[in-house]
Amino acid sequence: MKTAVIGFGAAAIGFIERLKGTEHEIHVFEQGKDIYSSSISGIRADGKLFVSKEMGGNIDIDVNLQKKLADYYIEKSGSNEYETGKSFKTQEYYETFYKEGFMPVKSDFYHLGTDQLKKVLYNIFEEFKSHKNIHFHFNHKVENIHFEGNKIIIDRNDSYDFVLTAVGRSGHKLIKNIIEKHPDLVLNNKNLDLGIRYEVPDHIVADLNKEMYEFKIKYKSRTGYMVRTFCNNPSGYVVRENYGDFVTVNGHAKLKEKSTNTNFAILTTVELTQPFNDPTGFGSYIAKLSNLLAGEDRVILQTYAKFKNSKRSKHLYRVLPTLSSEHYILGDINLAFPRRIIESIIDFIENLEKVIPGIAADDNLVYAPEIKFYSNVLDNKKFNNLKFGGDCSGLTRSIIYATAHGWMIADEIESKK
Repeated sequence: MKTAVIGFGAAAIGFIERLKGTEHEIHVFEQGKDIYSSSISGIRADGKLFVSKEMGGNIDIDVNLQKKLADYYIEKSGSNEYETGKSFKTQEYYETFYKEGFMPVKSDFYHLGTDQLKKVLYNIFEEFKSHKNIHFHFNHKVENIHFEGNKIIIDRNDSYDFVLTAVGRSGHKLIKNIIEKHPDLVLNNKNLDLGIRYEVPDHIVADLNKEMYEFKIKYKSRTGYMVRTFCNNPSGYVVRENYGDFVTVNGHAKLKEKSTNTNFAILTTVELTQPFNDPTGFGSYIAKLSNLLAGEDRVILQTYAKFKNSKRSKHLYRVLPTLSSEHYILGDINLAFPRRIIESIIDFIENLEKVIPGIAADDNLVYAPEIKFYSNVLDNKKFNNLKFGGDCSGLTRSIIYATAHGWMIADEIESKK
């Protein structure tokens, strides 16, 4: 079977790993010029691998498969060095958060660190290309696909028996082109996570970081919005994330190089209703407005006290940012964000103070915007020979879930033989 994989990210890795060495003739199309510039954004930054039934996506993935794939990435590091832990393994911690209205999320995690991810990806690539049935086509951005009988044509060139589209959220233009031809593919397109990156001194969360490294909690705020933590980075760094026409804020941690601050996202889940159908456009607009206020390619930084009181920050005090000063401006996030989002985040932090004293200190740092775009949830049953894997399907939002999704799609192909 002649098979095409569009995009080389987590879902593609799972798919190819399952089919390597088979009779499939696999062609991988990647817009990056080589493995070092390929668009593997989810894997390239930080490398947190979560094994959990409670997070990572909206599909059921066996925990044994999740652990198998986590071990796979660890093995590809070549060093077998990683940080690990269990979120809320201690019942006392679970009950403490639960008592204050939070919903703790249980998970095992394995942290590879940004500093060794290039080696992981290189080793995966080298192993794949050693198989005679796998062919990589770098510097090839697929613009369109169409059906011709029972074959699929990519960019009006070669035809394929089966195509896995695994372009992540960054491949939204290709997905949009496909949806325009097949609008009934979309099952849901209403969700968006909008929020901030919060940075505090390590000592405030030292016990929590030692206990579980990555704490994930959800909270139903008084506004009605669900608020959650995401991507906790003990002794980590705040960074910018460039989407091309706007920038957002993100965070990561290295295995060996450490800062003295911890950062994590606080995200408000917005589920919009009819007639609205463009959450990406809504989030992009807010990001661009934030960038307009901050200046080109910069994000807004504010102390928590000023954020809470809707006043512009003009100076910092005890907590110093890990983001380079050229990448932010001291300002007022309230000028860019809807007030209901701000109130949801404040309510979350003030209640978290009951569990973690010092988390609501005046001089803790608030960066914006942090936005997590959800892809449209696509109907993977519509076509027999065209599937959507990983985050671009709208069904996953973690490295392990995306990798497993690709694996499961490949496994389904093999089971039908």
